[in-house]
Amino acid sequence: MTSVLLISQFILCVLLTLIVLAQKSSSIGLGAYSGSNESLFGARGPSAFLAKATAFIGLLLVANSISLTYLYYKDRDASVIDSAIIPAPSLPAATLPVESQTQVPSAPKAPAVPAAPTER
Repeated sequence: MTSVLLISQFILCVLLTLIVLAQKSSSIGLGAYSGSNESLFGARGPSAFLAKATAFIGLLLVANSISLTYLYYKDRDASVIDSAIIPAPSLPAATLPVESQTQVPSAPKAPAVPAAPTER
């Protein structure tokens, strides 16, 4: 899901850049090409269409940025190491036979304490 949103983020950025560059600046811009009423954008030229397109693409870009932020924030504790399959290490076989292995002696038992005589 994040890869689709990331690709759309890139496309929206390119579209927004192209639309902003196509707008009429303080010099000429695209307004020089639409002088008549029979132009592609109408009598007012491309300024109204491009302004609305800029606002729409900008709104989509902001919504997409918020969606990406939410998805990446949700997965902030996830790690690639958590999903990695790590094989258990193989231990070498014991080289000493079972009989020759040393055993830890147990602690000596305490002597039994005789009970104190009771007075009657």
